[in-house]
Amino acid sequence: MIDTEGANRGSAGKSGPVRNDWTRAEAEVLYNLPFSDLMFRAQTIHRAHFDPNHIETASLLSIKTGGCPEDCGYCSQSAHYETGLKATRLMDKADVIATAQRARDAGAERFCMAAAWRNPKDRDLDQVCEMVSAVKGLGMETCVTLGMLTPPQATRLREAGLDFYNHNVDTSPEHYDKIITTRTLQDRIDTLGHVREAGIKVCCGGIIGMGERVTDRLGMLVLLANMPAHPESVPINLWNEVKGVPVNDTAERPDPISVVRLVAVARILMPQSVVRLSAGRQYMTDELQALCFLAGANSIFIGDVLLTTRNPQRDRDTDLLDRLGINSGLEKPLVGAEKSKRVARAG
Repeated sequence: MIDTEGANRGSAGKSGPVRNDWTRAEAEVLYNLPFSDLMFRAQTIHRAHFDPNHIETASLLSIKTGGCPEDCGYCSQSAHYETGLKATRLMDKADVIATAQRARDAGAERFCMAAAWRNPKDRDLDQVCEMVSAVKGLGMETCVTLGMLTPPQATRLREAGLDFYNHNVDTSPEHYDKIITTRTLQDRIDTLGHVREAGIKVCCGGIIGMGERVTDRLGMLVLLANMPAHPESVPINLWNEVKGVPVNDTAERPDPISVVRLVAVARILMPQSVVRLSAGRQYMTDELQALCFLAGANSIFIGDVLLTTRNPQRDRDTDLLDRLGINSGLEKPLVGAEKSKRVARAG
């Protein structure tokens, strides 16, 4: 019998121990709680560890797009599929820094750089390390996702000033080989271990809406929650529609309430992790996002584009957060008389 009352024992307050021994059955019990009970538990735990009225803002840039040798069935950047995406070379450092400055000025607290590689070559890592150091010099948190890493490469990134490394597990262990065959789940876990050993914080989550079952989504969360240390950042992505990839044949948009339930379970299982609403927010209504924030999500990506897919426009985000009374690095856009006064003072 599952202990329904104690399914989140040890996470009810800051003083309780963080658990790394969750079972799939416990996660399912939490997920299936009456909605108000689940939200209450998640919000109580969220308030014990975070300011409930603050959202972290991050910006994501593709510094090397397309041509990836991996066969991830959801990805527009895989060389295995005809998606209409043209492969590019690694961006110049000056262009990356200019983009980071604009993101900082727009309110981003963290700047994330992504390269479509299976694993970086050392000569490419030299340039990425220079980018990391320069972005760090702008006063921003830094994050990169470059594929698999060796221990020496992870150490080099840490020495360059890297704060976070993103490397998603994507889905449950049972569903993993249905969407990827060129890289094993253990490969991903090994890279996460190298990152941890180098002293870099981990950003690790997954994707929902690819045709997986609810049990797969919960299995992904349990996998993350039972790591020796929880990821400091847990991105939850809704699959973005991409032409020409295999996931098109199985994809099914998750029911909005099921998304909120998943966010709430993530918050309960990983009470000290930042939970980010990542890709796919353009499919979410304001009301759905508000419920996800109430359930414990406390980070978003800002900017009109995420790598190769769309993202809500900045004005929509600032308006929503303002109406919810949530603080972030974003400023409410000025309109009418307010805008005229600001222009007059600037002149």
